[in-house]
Amino acid sequence: MTYHGDEAFPALGDEQWARLQAYGSAQEVESGALLFGVGEATYDLILVDSGEAEVVRAATARVAEAVVAGFGTGQFLGELGLLTGQATYLSARVSKPGQVHRSSPISFRQLMDEDPGLSDVILRALMARRRNLRAGEAARSIEILGSELSARALALRTYAARQQLPHTWVEIDTPAGAALARAVAAAGGDLPVVITPTAVLRHATPALLAGHLGLSYQPVAGPLLDLAIVGAGPAGLAAAVYGASEGLKTLLLDAVAAGGQAAASSRIENYLGFTSGISGAELTGRAAVQAQKFGARIASPSQAARLDTTHERLRIMLTDDTAIEAREVVSATGARYRSLPLDRWAEFEGAGIYFAATELEARACGPDPVAVVGGANSAGQGALYLAGRGNAVTLIVRGNDLAAGMSSYLADRILAHAGITVRTATEVTALHGGGHLEAITVHTAAPGDDRSDSNQPCRGLFCFVGATPATAGSRTSLSMTTASCSPAPSWTAHCSARPGLSWAAARCRSRPASRWSSLSATSGPGR
Repeated sequence: MTYHGDEAFPALGDEQWARLQAYGSAQEVESGALLFGVGEATYDLILVDSGEAEVVRAATARVAEAVVAGFGTGQFLGELGLLTGQATYLSARVSKPGQVHRSSPISFRQLMDEDPGLSDVILRALMARRRNLRAGEAARSIEILGSELSARALALRTYAARQQLPHTWVEIDTPAGAALARAVAAAGGDLPVVITPTAVLRHATPALLAGHLGLSYQPVAGPLLDLAIVGAGPAGLAAAVYGASEGLKTLLLDAVAAGGQAAASSRIENYLGFTSGISGAELTGRAAVQAQKFGARIASPSQAARLDTTHERLRIMLTDDTAIEAREVVSATGARYRSLPLDRWAEFEGAGIYFAATELEARACGPDPVAVVGGANSAGQGALYLAGRGNAVTLIVRGNDLAAGMSSYLADRILAHAGITVRTATEVTALHGGGHLEAITVHTAAPGDDRSDSNQPCRGLFCFVGATPATAGSRTSLSMTTASCSPAPSWTAHCSARPGLSWAAARCRSRPASRWSSLSATSGPGR
């Protein structure tokens, strides 16, 4: 297995190793001993004082068992699941007898809180290992079987990608897909199916997968939550970072997955500090790990249905009637994508109509022509990304001037790109296809344009026409504290949540009263 330099296997000095050992207890181990197995809800950080150990991907319906990593004296076992709370999907065993130190999840949390030098080294290693596991044999530990044209399969793949889960996508209409379906006795009506080392999940959904992996909300015994945050977009993630770093017991909930609309952006170039740009998934993925580094818990999909203020503490009610109590609640629910008022729109969502332009959606379109609807930065970045993959892209803008709603640097690139056709004063008026979108009808109102109505092939329609505030869950009228934003990038609110959280943190520490706070969002994906 190839690793990113020394990040995945940092060389620790004797003094650093002794500090690590202080957070664990010694244990003599024999060859073949299991250090942790598949499907365990939690596991220990394991230091190899002497001897050797290996991490193993279990045999699947298609392939034999494989060793994905080996560890020797002076190295530690663990990956990002130590922070995220994900159940184990790999096992570890002793390959050469010796001694290990085991640090329990509680001791590991203390280490991350108390020793910033070691915590930084460990965090970089855990993140590097997760990247490698996603790209190597470990990705076969979770297999998603389904159709490229299925909206339900796309939802699963989107969830797995945003959670940075090592997984493999298997298209049912391939020899490999047919063989896997036979191996697990899956019929067409069972799709999508998720195969893990411990279960076959039929009619799988993100919620079912999250529950199986321990990533959905689970009540935890102990003190009352100081801070519960609804919405894990950039504003909610920022709130979680600031709250947890202030020592607040923090829980972050999201109805889909961490990242919000920002995670759907193929590229963000006007975000402060990233001179070469960054993908939305990478930006929000880093933010999620940062929040978890400080001890915040992230649970998704966990959808808040309402806020109950009739009790001593604020109570968030989830759609499954689970109640979560907290001293403070922050609403960072962001916005919902707008759609076009067209017949068959809902039918084609996820099967040719998309609200994000990432690798997942682009792969479903293959090399065929696509259309992007919208005149703001998200539409521009999406068009450039798709054209860069080789698709013939039509950018459909309702207004007369592309530059009116789009940053000039993007408009200039789009107009100069040979693979992008810009049609201003144009709207989509009809959708065509069988089980998947195949073509669209567009109407152009520009004077002198003889193409007033025309049909064109379209394998994917990418919709970036703005969003509306997602405030349906706020049924109770409450006083709010709003953190204002400076002009935001095109994808979503990116405001600093610190002013509101400093206020919330002070209240949590000094007063028993509960309060609802809101982090405002000034722009959506259509800006």
